[in-house]
Amino acid sequence: MKLTSEEKDMLAGKYGEGIAAAMKIQVAMGETFEAERMVPITRAHVALSAQDADLWFVEKLLNLGATCKVSPTVNPSIDLKYLNKNLFEIPKAGINIVSSTNEAYRKIGATLTFDCTPYLQQNVPGFGEVIAFSESSATPYVNSVLGARSNRESSQSALCAAVTGIVPEYGLLLDENRKGEILVEVEAKVETDFDYQLLGWCYPELYKGLEIPVFTGIKARPTPAGFMNFGAQLNTSGAVSMYHMVGITPEAPTLEAAFGNNKIKHHIKITDQDLAATRERLCREPGKIDFAMFGCPHLNIDQVETIAKTVGERKFAVDFWVLTSSLTRELADRMGYLDVIQRAGGHIIADTCIDVPPCWQPYYGKNAVTDSPKCAYYNEIRGIKFIIRPLEEAVEAAILGEVLK
Repeated sequence: MKLTSEEKDMLAGKYGEGIAAAMKIQVAMGETFEAERMVPITRAHVALSAQDADLWFVEKLLNLGATCKVSPTVNPSIDLKYLNKNLFEIPKAGINIVSSTNEAYRKIGATLTFDCTPYLQQNVPGFGEVIAFSESSATPYVNSVLGARSNRESSQSALCAAVTGIVPEYGLLLDENRKGEILVEVEAKVETDFDYQLLGWCYPELYKGLEIPVFTGIKARPTPAGFMNFGAQLNTSGAVSMYHMVGITPEAPTLEAAFGNNKIKHHIKITDQDLAATRERLCREPGKIDFAMFGCPHLNIDQVETIAKTVGERKFAVDFWVLTSSLTRELADRMGYLDVIQRAGGHIIADTCIDVPPCWQPYYGKNAVTDSPKCAYYNEIRGIKFIIRPLEEAVEAAILGEVLK
């Protein structure tokens, strides 16, 4: 790589061991992907996980004296106080790792947003901005919907970028690598946010490659939740860091613009039968449930409104959890949705993830309902069997204590 004199000094330790350690990792990544140079970033997001390897890495950089040049927003943690009061007494091991992770990221200079959807409200890049985002729903959203430029960073590489303020220039940072390669004709009826959950899961079932897909046949612009759901499932069922929707996403005003000079490598059609088959494989049979969980990715205010209006004055028959950002929870309180959900026996919890063990132990081995395939997939390792249904249907199931169809 061609490093500037300042970058060479960073690598050599002139600015401290912490920056040197981060630079060493970034240079190695750049050489691996044949990057020619480093480029500055304007934003970063780190998908902290409150798990052992994540904590080890941030503490390693911190102990070497690193601090963030670009303060990154961070993924959800766990609201320990709320769960201790409303669910169970969290084991000491869980308290220790969550507290230690939060403190380490605070000390290194992160902005403790504890939200997996910063691209909606807290860390929103503009078109063409070079950034370093980790988090499976974030990368496709910022690249595809907003037109910003980020590779599919890990939490570690995104933190290194935040410390140094630069990234190696390769992959989706380059114009030529942002063009489409796979043509996907959507012949299926795709209208609701849940339809986009299924479409996002279905495409990687039909094609597992890493190339950029170009979707045609989408009749109307998805809602923010639709975009969010679509990208989250593309990057869970598969590994799609960017996509185009012709006539909708900013770098695909036409089919020709989406592909540029690229030839179409594969041509895929997705029909109603394909989505029906995905739903049958993915969503599980009806049955009794022990709890309901929503917010993977974190729900936005429109989704919280949908829950509140669906519930009305009724009560939940099972434990009911809505996970959001702190800003969305505050807005839900102002709008009266929090009162509706709490009167029904449910919870809106902020700053919290469905995937931080051992903070959800009471539900291990239980049956539940969610609207999110990603939520279901992440919790398979804990023996939780999620029945997946559209949001309104899942809320009705929580009121009945059973998924009927």
